[in-house]
Amino acid sequence: MVRASPRLLLIDPSDSSRIVLAERLRLQGFTVAECGDGAEGAIRALEDPPAAVVADLTMPSISGVQLCRLLGSEVGTSRVPVILRGDEGRRNHFWAEQAGAFAYVPKGRMGELVRALRKAILERSGDGDFFVVSSTEGLDVRERIATHLDAALFDSVIAAEVRRLGTSESFDRLADLLSQFVSQVTTYRFIAVLRRDPLRLAVHTNPATREATLKEARETFGLAEGTPVVVIEDADASPDLEGPPAIREEVCFGEQGIGAFALAPRVTEHKGDRMLVASIARELGGALRMASLVEESRWMATIDILTGLLNRRAFLESTNREVARAKRYNEALSVILLDVDHFKHINDRRGHAAGDMVLSAVGKLLNNAVRNCDIVARWGGEEFVLVLPATPLGGAEEVAERVRALLEHAEIKDGNGDAVPVTASFGVASYAVGETLEQLVDRADRAMYLAKSGGRNRVVADGPCSSRPVAAAE
Repeated sequence: MVRASPRLLLIDPSDSSRIVLAERLRLQGFTVAECGDGAEGAIRALEDPPAAVVADLTMPSISGVQLCRLLGSEVGTSRVPVILRGDEGRRNHFWAEQAGAFAYVPKGRMGELVRALRKAILERSGDGDFFVVSSTEGLDVRERIATHLDAALFDSVIAAEVRRLGTSESFDRLADLLSQFVSQVTTYRFIAVLRRDPLRLAVHTNPATREATLKEARETFGLAEGTPVVVIEDADASPDLEGPPAIREEVCFGEQGIGAFALAPRVTEHKGDRMLVASIARELGGALRMASLVEESRWMATIDILTGLLNRRAFLESTNREVARAKRYNEALSVILLDVDHFKHINDRRGHAAGDMVLSAVGKLLNNAVRNCDIVARWGGEEFVLVLPATPLGGAEEVAERVRALLEHAEIKDGNGDAVPVTASFGVASYAVGETLEQLVDRADRAMYLAKSGGRNRVVADGPCSSRPVAAAE
């Protein structure tokens, strides 16, 4: 018994393209019914379900996405595999997959199309050949499609993708993952996410247009130039400099506005861009809030709340990595330990609130006085510690002396507005091969004790370099 050739329905609005493709498919052993209109093809598939449907992703009457959704929702055609064709591009692959297409095959890849058809028909044959034929009397395909509203599909797909971002665990990672998703759905000059508390802006841009994009993104949200920003750069964003103004929507969590989302279209705005921006903004609030909460909890676990510096545990984790690097690459590494002079006297005379203000001011001064690569932490009580990578003992002494002078002349006031004179004693030590971080800090601590016992408000170094005690007025 000769098995009948699989019957295909080929829908292609281009007569010349359809005729050529139909002939090639017949040569491959398929029986091909042709149709030039998506709506008409949907009716024919519903009336007499084929073994498979091959359709264009983009068609003038109904799209390939709409066709997939319609056939997949009808009992008679729910098991008919649909293979969509069109231009190469992640966006097309993404929407074909979301619509439920069996496969998406870029045009011109005949071998890939035939393989996809044979695989689809083979898998479907396991279900048997029973079909329920749908009634098409008086059928308005567009009305039937409206029953399975594309807008609802669009929203549900976007919502699911954006909600997944709630596991990002940080604002920067959320913005990165969001850019990867949106670049699959549409093209754009840039996208930007704004978080208001704490203030931070994330921008996905093409490297070639970075500066112009950042300027336009700040203007879109009315932000100052110094706003903290994370920049995501890759070729997924278009290098176009010109285009329509950015589409912007507020991002809310409950009734509270917590940020905003913007997409800057290319010269020709995609038809669905405004719907896309609205859908993302509507769902982004929960994900943004969740990522911020995780980020905040991690921050609180590593930061000393009073001074804003690293706490002791976070300091040890960061500095152990620096010690390992110094050991591996034979690099210099120095530690500065400092203790605020007469701090108990400040607490006793002015109160603990004034003491807290002093510690906070010292923390801010230290953070502003060192390089970005340096590590600054509150060691405990009124003690602070600085780690200076790639810095020998002599350089660390100079840093300590500069910080000592800054602190001595700093204008620190208590809650009543009265000036509080503040000085500190500094101990400096440089890493010696083979020692542990604890041994290094212990040597800096001993040097600091010598600075205290030697009159306070001075720098003492532990090591072969000569110490430079600094005479100071008592």
